[in-house]
Order: sequence, then C-alpha cells, then structure tokens
Amino acid sequence: MKIRREFDISFTVFLQTEKHTIVTYQGEYRNLMALLYDKFYIEDFGECKGIGRCGTCHIHILNSVDLILSKAKAGNENTTLGKMNCVQWNSRLACQIIIDKNLDGVQIEFETI
Repeated sequence: MKIRREFDISFTVFLQTEKHTIVTYQGEYRNLMALLYDKFYIEDFGECKGIGRCGTCHIHILNSVDLILSKAKAGNENTTLGKMNCVQWNSRLACQIIIDKNLDGVQIEFETI
C-alpha cells in the first residue's frame, strides 16, 4: 500500500464500468483535463486544448457541491455548457478545474466515451 503524503491530492474517476483512484499533487498538471488525458488517453478529449470552448472534456462531479458551484467564475465554461444537450446540474468542463486541495476526495464521472 502506498503511503499518502500530506500534499497528495487523491480523487476517484469512474470511466465506463471501472473505478480508478488517482493520486497527484498541485502543479503536476495545468488542469484536470490534462491529467485525465494523460492517464486515460480518450480520443477527441480536450480538443480545444483547455480554453473551455469545445465541451469534449465534459465530466460530472458526483460529490462536491463546492466544486460544482465554482463554475460560476468561468465565462467560457458556462457558455459552452449552455450550448450542450447533455448537461446536468453537476456538469463541469475538466479544463476549467485547477488541481488543488478542493479536488481531494472528489468523485468524477466521464460524460461520454
């Protein structure tokens, strides 16, 4: 079993029928989209390279209201989500989520594969 360091950020990703635990730290990736792309390499994921305009990094946050509500700060994200059909109350764009302590313990589900 790996020992968890004080500065580790651990969260869970549900991808299709599989559950993955990811451990990272602040600054390892520029945003959640970059980390998810690196760990899972999903074709066509993050096509706009993180500016919040394409919607291909659409995810659902399953257990963190604070992380869901923080999208009010991102103009591109709200505009892009507003143009999509499959948006739910817990939808976010992974490219607009910075990896920091707020991500610790969060559960994430991919919208589509």
